[in-house]
Amino acid sequence: MTGTALRIALAHHEAWFAKDLDLAMTYVADDIVCDAPAGRLEGAAAYRAFLAPFVQILLGTRMIGAFGDDETALIMYDTETVPVPHAPGAEHLTIAHGKITRNVFLFDRAPFDAARRSAT
Repeated sequence: MTGTALRIALAHHEAWFAKDLDLAMTYVADDIVCDAPAGRLEGAAAYRAFLAPFVQILLGTRMIGAFGDDETALIMYDTETVPVPHAPGAEHLTIAHGKITRNVFLFDRAPFDAARRSAT
């Protein structure tokens, strides 16, 4: 499937995967709601604060799959980070008026927890 939501979701992720948070945030609504493993984030400032630390440790990404229509998109990818070589993630994004208004963000915390334990 292809559509507006998928194009916006992919553009957003290409920007933050390239570590360009300013560009990535141009695709995000001011009142975005993001449900992530650590809890609910509300508003663009909270969303940016959530992404910023991860962008700092991001080394590379590989898109596994991306599907969408004009209102929603689902993407799955694997990331390489400083502490772990494989950190898979998936996001279900809702788009309205050309902006991401909702993101259900899932990622595997186990590799990061294991890396933290081995570092101490």
